[in-house]
Amino acid sequence: MKTLNLTSQRQAVYDILRNSHDHPTAAEVMNRLVEQGHNLAYGTVYNSLRYLSDKQLIRELKLGEAASRYDARLDDHQHILCEVCGAVDEVMSEVPQDWMNKVAEETGYTLSHAHVVFGGVCPACKSKSGNPR
Repeated sequence: MKTLNLTSQRQAVYDILRNSHDHPTAAEVMNRLVEQGHNLAYGTVYNSLRYLSDKQLIRELKLGEAASRYDARLDDHQHILCEVCGAVDEVMSEVPQDWMNKVAEETGYTLSHAHVVFGGVCPACKSKSGNPR
């Protein structure tokens, strides 16, 4: 079993992520902590995110944006990113096994998992622009 040292600061960061469904950046986590009355230094927030990620309590998502996003949901799922507003949502569809087999055959890798990031335009942005895409 993992030995955890969840200081009050790490617990506060973890609680923010467990209650967030929008995959916040470190800056967004910081803003939410301030809104809740916490007074943590940026370094403490970043160190807490790294610790929680290293202990596999959260997932760091690098979705092609400048800033990483964080997800406390650890079950197997994919993500979709709005190319207009930057919203990130979860996709529960499984990566097809035949696709995994093709990737393994093409690369020679033995695959252990996949994380797919889809891109598109979210329903809110699509309705604002009238873009049928």
